[in-house]
Amino acid sequence: MEYVNKISQIKNIDRESYEALYRFSKTLNESTRQDSLIEETIDIILKVINAERALFAKYDEQSDDFIVISGRKISNESIINLNEFSSGLLQKVKKERKPLLYHDVMGDPQFSQFQSIQIQKIKSVIGVPIIKDDKVWGVIIADSSLDRREFTDENLIFLHFFSNLVSLALDRIIKIEELEKENSILINKLQSAIDIPDMIGDSQVMKNLAKLIYKVAQTDATVLITGESGTGKEIAARAIHQLSKRNEKPFLAQFCGSIPDTLLESELFGYKKGAFTGANSDKIGLLEAADKGTFFLDEIADISSALQAKLLRVLENREIIRLGDVSVKKVDVRILAATNKDLLELSKDGNFREDLFYRLNVFPITMPPLRERRSDIPILAKHFIEKLSGKKFVIDSDAIKKLESYYWPGNIRQLINVIHRALILCDGNRIGSEHLIIEDDKDLEEFNGTLKEFEINLLKKRLDQFKGNRTLAAKSLDVSVRWVQLKLKEYGLE
Repeated sequence: MEYVNKISQIKNIDRESYEALYRFSKTLNESTRQDSLIEETIDIILKVINAERALFAKYDEQSDDFIVISGRKISNESIINLNEFSSGLLQKVKKERKPLLYHDVMGDPQFSQFQSIQIQKIKSVIGVPIIKDDKVWGVIIADSSLDRREFTDENLIFLHFFSNLVSLALDRIIKIEELEKENSILINKLQSAIDIPDMIGDSQVMKNLAKLIYKVAQTDATVLITGESGTGKEIAARAIHQLSKRNEKPFLAQFCGSIPDTLLESELFGYKKGAFTGANSDKIGLLEAADKGTFFLDEIADISSALQAKLLRVLENREIIRLGDVSVKKVDVRILAATNKDLLELSKDGNFREDLFYRLNVFPITMPPLRERRSDIPILAKHFIEKLSGKKFVIDSDAIKKLESYYWPGNIRQLINVIHRALILCDGNRIGSEHLIIEDDKDLEEFNGTLKEFEINLLKKRLDQFKGNRTLAAKSLDVSVRWVQLKLKEYGLE
């Protein structure tokens, strides 16, 4: 305020100073780099106050010292190695936090002792702080050997306002640079999320899925992955683990379908020696083995109500008890689960614990079926051709159209099988439509009911065709026997 109050005492600040302030204020919004702004700042100061030399030094809090980042008419040696005079003046301006003017440096006892004063024959010195976030960010120093009265009070007032403009400009530029850096990091992370291994596709639905996977991977939230068989639920689970902070720890998975209850429990929780016949030693369970890492429960809808209760305890308290043991063990494990069934509907029907469902469904992710991302089929086909063969193959347009028009009840898994057969059947390096042995059922075009109704009708038809032989029915549909068994159980057709 001391220097602001002096304005009233100054009738006229020279026209050149006003013009410099005006020109500089116009360029504030144009400057985007610290270095260019600092260079321009020094040039204006030299011109307006008739200084012979000038430097811009940035304050380093860690070393409590200044680093010269730009200078005019100062040797590189002087810039690299600050002399005692300059260093002392820089510290004084920092301490005072205001512009300082010395008319007779050589006659001032606090500075005249320095050899640099005598060598350079410095007479007038002016210093001004650059304040950012209420801290001295840097200091500008200018000097002259021409005249003891070279610098005036008007120069001091000018530099006071000028330094405020510089501070505002630097604050804006630094914030822009920080935002650009953050955006660059975010873009790189999002790009890496989109490029998740084995999650192939350029459709919008896959891009949205990749972003969801990346976002949830940065947390420890429990994830429920739903989708039809063959859509890549385990691939999504592995991607979540790989992108998480747990990626250097274990990723363990357990398929829960068609496994006896006792066996599944011993696999998950482990057991103590003597817990049952054949338990000749202690065994660590998968949940315990996955400590600090991620555990994936595939087809979680198939576990018994007793195991559901024990899993609920794990999710609520992160505690396990081995079979045959009474002691409680704490585990730090992230739980991911997957199912091709509607757990909410199952919970409403009393076939799945509602409280467990809500514990699992903290962050739901739905894997899209292949028929909802047909634009990805050409990319997927080429990817699997190269992966399975290790060679370059040409797949003609008719073959692509045939792949795109098919319903794909077995999703990605079925597509892989079709591609594999095509590679075996073709003699050269071209895959045509004749090499693609896939289902060509007119019912696919004529049926207008729901997916559930379609699957029920198709399963009944194929089982009738093969006199109840599930293996042959599965082979004709190009799906696994397990898929047929799960669907029969789901639709009550057993």
